[in-house]
Amino acid sequence: MSARTVVILRRALLAWGGLTLATVVAVILVAAYSNGRIRTDASKRDVRFVLNWCELGDDRIVEVVHSYATPRAFTGDHLEAYAIRISHVDVSELTVTPDSTRRRWFRGDQLPSIVRDALDTMRSDVGHDPIAWFPTVDELGSASVYVYPWSIVTHGVTPSEVDLIFVRPRDKMVFYYGSKV
Repeated sequence: MSARTVVILRRALLAWGGLTLATVVAVILVAAYSNGRIRTDASKRDVRFVLNWCELGDDRIVEVVHSYATPRAFTGDHLEAYAIRISHVDVSELTVTPDSTRRRWFRGDQLPSIVRDALDTMRSDVGHDPIAWFPTVDELGSASVYVYPWSIVTHGVTPSEVDLIFVRPRDKMVFYYGSKV
């Protein structure tokens, strides 16, 4: 190869390397920005999983009144909370007959101990900034609220990850709380 060809090839490889490096940096910055911000603007589409998980159906969603979702850390730590107004709910949908195959709703004042423990893990978050709009743990544990424990993960006997759905029938509100600490 001639010296001129080597110089041209070297410059082309340097340009290609520089372009590749710039692309990688741009992709990392976009990923960090899009995944690194707190979201407070959830849409009906974003929260439909909540009503589908508890078998009420997402066709009831009227509006997302409040939302808060932190980005997921590398370890999976996160906090998500939603307040959703629905078109209708009847207490009979939240009570289970012995022959029912549906998952179980619990009235807030009649919770199994594992669900009470999961509620206690929420105490430092709910009713305080940034989710001051979320009902307090005391209200969630009352007879006026029904609880649907979608998932409770424990380390030992202490819940470390919870996904709980709450329905307050009197004003047709559904609340979702999901966190991992």
